[in-house]
Amino acid sequence: MSDVLSRLKGRTATRSAWWLLLLLPPFYLSTFWLQTGLFAMAFVIAAIGLNLLVGTAGQLSLGHAFFLAVGAYGYIWLADEPHDAGATSLNGLGLPPLLALIGAVLLAGLAGAAFSPVSGRLKLMYLGVATMALVFIGGHVMLNATSVTGGFNGRSVPAMELFGLPLDDSGPDVVLLGVPFGALERLWYFGLLLVALALFTARNLLNGRAGRALGALRDSEVAASVMGVHPARHRAAAFTVSSMYAGAGGALLALAVQRVVPEQFGLLLSMDLLAMIVIGGLGSAAGAAAGAVFVAVLPQVLGYYAADLPLIDPPGTPGGFSPAEVARFLYGAALVLVLLFIPGGLVSLRLPAWLRGRLSTLTPTHKEHNP
Repeated sequence: MSDVLSRLKGRTATRSAWWLLLLLPPFYLSTFWLQTGLFAMAFVIAAIGLNLLVGTAGQLSLGHAFFLAVGAYGYIWLADEPHDAGATSLNGLGLPPLLALIGAVLLAGLAGAAFSPVSGRLKLMYLGVATMALVFIGGHVMLNATSVTGGFNGRSVPAMELFGLPLDDSGPDVVLLGVPFGALERLWYFGLLLVALALFTARNLLNGRAGRALGALRDSEVAASVMGVHPARHRAAAFTVSSMYAGAGGALLALAVQRVVPEQFGLLLSMDLLAMIVIGGLGSAAGAAAGAVFVAVLPQVLGYYAADLPLIDPPGTPGGFSPAEVARFLYGAALVLVLLFIPGGLVSLRLPAWLRGRLSTLTPTHKEHNP
């Protein structure tokens, strides 16, 4: 019993140390790394939702990018005021940003619920093919519903606001410990809060009755039905919850990039999300987070160091391989390696004991701020 308690205490201490470390980047990292971290946070939330569907419920979705688009454009439409952008008149409800974010998540959930009669009855590749159609339908709608999406040119994203404090540079100057907190620094903690909420909710779902029912359904539909699990109802519920996670991730992604265009939400994004949960570890919220960080950060880092790396050309330079292409080669290789040698994904790996013991003593170097 004492061994079990000591292990639980050790895990709790390690998790607390990780979360404390995640509070530090705005004080030490440059703008590029903060924005890269925000991209990763958005994909962490979306990947957690997809992992609930694929890893826990045993379903397959190739249309997750559609629900990210619903969350992103839903937030913009709900939060923005009606205005003209050149020759295009853009609609909006002008709701408070936080309420708009909640509304965007609910819109994505409604879109998932509208598709639930299909998702509740189809399985595996059949559902994957059906959801793939959502990406192409969504792309057509995004390009033609110009009053909502801005069409091909996209639409700028209204800033988030919490308790009267805008999470952009339009608010009052905030300086903490000598570090000026601009848009990215403020948005970092908001994104971190959303990730913590997503992880907490996912863990409760996985460890609760609903998670056990979905796991039983994934392992054997007949056995789950005998135990009182309604297959179609639970699959539809898992699809709806997964869509809501995607909507939250899409809204945070929109806040991070500040301008949303339809081409961001293509089929390749859905494939990237699938790669995230396989590399990280199916059926685990922490695994989805680890895989999402790996896949989301890799192309950004390759683009940042493209001038110093062989065979990679900086973005926009003709010839050679782009950072995005090389990133897909690399995490394609990572997929193969994970499937062959680490079936449990990155989450099944364990940090060395000495590193776990020193997490709380790490002290990074303070970043320099340019005026």
